[in-house]
Amino acid sequence: MCGIVGYIGESQAAPVLLDGLSKLEYRGYDSAGIAVFDGEQIKVQKSTGRLKVLSELTHDGATMPGVSGIGHTRWATHGAPSNVNAHPHYNQTETIAVVHNGIIENYLKLRKYLEEKGYQFVSETDTEIVAHLLDRYYKGDPLEAITKVMHRVEGSYALGILFKEHPDQVFAVRKDSPLIVGRGKDGNLIASDVPAVLKYTRNVYFIQNEEIAVLTKESIAFYNVDGDELPKEATTIDWDINAAEKGGYEHFMLKEMYEQPQTVRDTLNPRIREGEVVIEELGMGETEIRAIHKIHIVACGSAYHAGVTAKYVFEGLARIPVEVDLASEFRYRNPILAEDDLVIIISQSGETADSLAALREAKQRGVKTLGIVNVVGSSIAREADQVMYTWAGPEIAVATTKAYSAQLVAQYLLAILFAKVRGEIIETEAAGLLQDLQKLPEQIEMLLGNKERIQRFANRYIAAKDVFFVGRGIDFAISMEGSLKLKEISYIHSEAYAAGELKHGTISLIEEGTLVAAVVTQEELYKKTISNIVELRSRGAFVLAVTNTGNREIEKAADYVIYIPQTNRYFTNSLAIIPLQLFSYYVSVGKGCDVDKPRNLAKSVTVE
Repeated sequence: MCGIVGYIGESQAAPVLLDGLSKLEYRGYDSAGIAVFDGEQIKVQKSTGRLKVLSELTHDGATMPGVSGIGHTRWATHGAPSNVNAHPHYNQTETIAVVHNGIIENYLKLRKYLEEKGYQFVSETDTEIVAHLLDRYYKGDPLEAITKVMHRVEGSYALGILFKEHPDQVFAVRKDSPLIVGRGKDGNLIASDVPAVLKYTRNVYFIQNEEIAVLTKESIAFYNVDGDELPKEATTIDWDINAAEKGGYEHFMLKEMYEQPQTVRDTLNPRIREGEVVIEELGMGETEIRAIHKIHIVACGSAYHAGVTAKYVFEGLARIPVEVDLASEFRYRNPILAEDDLVIIISQSGETADSLAALREAKQRGVKTLGIVNVVGSSIAREADQVMYTWAGPEIAVATTKAYSAQLVAQYLLAILFAKVRGEIIETEAAGLLQDLQKLPEQIEMLLGNKERIQRFANRYIAAKDVFFVGRGIDFAISMEGSLKLKEISYIHSEAYAAGELKHGTISLIEEGTLVAAVVTQEELYKKTISNIVELRSRGAFVLAVTNTGNREIEKAADYVIYIPQTNRYFTNSLAIIPLQLFSYYVSVGKGCDVDKPRNLAKSVTVE
């Protein structure tokens, strides 16, 4: 939700903090601030708006000397975006500074308690509670004060803390919100995500729940909530640092769309050996795979849409019944889980709060869990029984593209493996499926090469007020993701409907000139979906159709047709989504929207 960076070392802290925050701005961008100890006091500078405003105010950090500090980019939860509500927050005497990601659930109770003790609040945030609690409990030992605060605070939090009386230390605390520690050559860092530290180090420690990190220039120590020191080993991050930069592209989203062919290769190739699917990290033998009674796929947003696609693939190939749940609904509906079920949690960041809660619910009930995540060492990766990484590299744009594509192919591989082990497909069928999978990267490249035609079409709909996406079966799942892409980055009202449901009310929304994107990739459903297209056009809709090469019949029904290469019917989502991503991107660019940082959204939703 918000981005945290901290640094202590030989270099000036402010430029390092600003640089790190620039890599985390996708996590929050309604305000930003930094706190630096200048040798005498903790100086704070903050501003509303994007990080560049803060950079200009501080002359890229030059006006804030000091070698230790903390920084923050905010995505507001408590209190509107303002200078007062921006982080860092002080205690009353300005001797303690705090940055925070998460939500303090009992902050009203704690605020009342502190006000009764004489503390005065200047902001509407829940974070200021932490600064004043630290002040109340601090008696000279920062670690003791921090542990007491941890015992009082309920909710999720990642904290970066400075104490004026301990200028040679930076403190970090974590509970249910992501936070890492990096060991650099010239100093040590804390951050919400890996891209913020890649420039300085590849050696990263993952802070576990209810752990504290204490950083000096030369050392890093970890403690539990009781103050006991903990051993911890570093993880080496092998991401290419250039993957977290735009690399000449106008936007991260465009760059990441063009990285999809390589992302798909990276997810597929290590798991296809001598014509067989080999997923070593799955940790399930053939007996366990055959015993699976039902699969529950749990996710949010685009990851949920990838799960909806996977339902058709698992059920069609492996003949395993699948339920797909929004993570925010899963644990509150008291799901029926059996001992031989498998719960798959999908999350790019591996920190999505609702998905993590669903994982813990499943584990509490004794059900085997598998995380499909992109970020190594993330909470879901650590807590799931097994983890399958998508290896998409850092994804910076808020609207996912390459991570979504990687999630799809990871599940295709699982479905093929399960289908073969369970005897639902024979050797030759499996070989044909794998051949089609291995063609996907080249086919995606071909579709990306058709961007000019899609851009010209998108320019016609920059002023659209409503756009609808329709499809049947897997095509409905594609429509859901296409609709989400358009609404989240262009702010155009968009909805996805199962094409067969149009006559049950939704067709009343169609007016003269309304754009409808119809996805038609399932050959057995061509005729039915074409009938729906005819119905839509008869009511004034302009229909854009995305269909397979060779489906010439659709040209008589649709107004504009985009063709995708032939592939297995279960894999069409990986191709059909490409023109829909491009369409959304070019509409957003044409409207002048901030493609990478759409309003009101954040990349990693780490609070409910």
